[in-house]
Amino acid sequence: MKLIPTKIPDVLILEPKVFGDQRGFFLESYNQQTFQDVTGIKADFVQDNHSRSGRDVLRGLHYQVKQPQAKLVRVVRGRVFDVAVDLRKSSPTFGHWAGVELSEENHRQLWIPAGFAHGFLVLSEQADFLYKTTDYYAPEYERCIRWDDPDIGIAWPENCAPCLSTKDQQGVLLREAEVFA
Repeated sequence: MKLIPTKIPDVLILEPKVFGDQRGFFLESYNQQTFQDVTGIKADFVQDNHSRSGRDVLRGLHYQVKQPQAKLVRVVRGRVFDVAVDLRKSSPTFGHWAGVELSEENHRQLWIPAGFAHGFLVLSEQADFLYKTTDYYAPEYERCIRWDDPDIGIAWPENCAPCLSTKDQQGVLLREAEVFA
């Protein structure tokens, strides 16, 4: 597994070794020991999630104020632009974002630590998005920051006209949001 840093040191791109030939490919999508050896992070995942979304669906920017979740995310069908925003007030990168394209072709994964908001925009006709979390989903603690918050300034792909859920349409600005110490 190859580790690729992002502009936020705690957010990591992971690229697995892919073995392929005319029959297809094989990759190890997760191995606890390899993950720990490569990242130095001991993560205990408790929940796996799978979402399917159509082109221009934007999900996020989501986080939980209690029971914060670290996430290991990947795309198994299609392409997305995936984003993590640092919500740790004591961090030198508070309010900064890191983004990467995840796709079925590049097999990349993104590690998003607890204390970050997360979102993605679907770039293909459809995308199947998988993520492992270190804590359980707790809707009573879920919060949402606006995808287009000017203080964060995420550089979404050109011509972004996202399809948003009602919850995501009601996201708040970072300056109004509950954040982490």
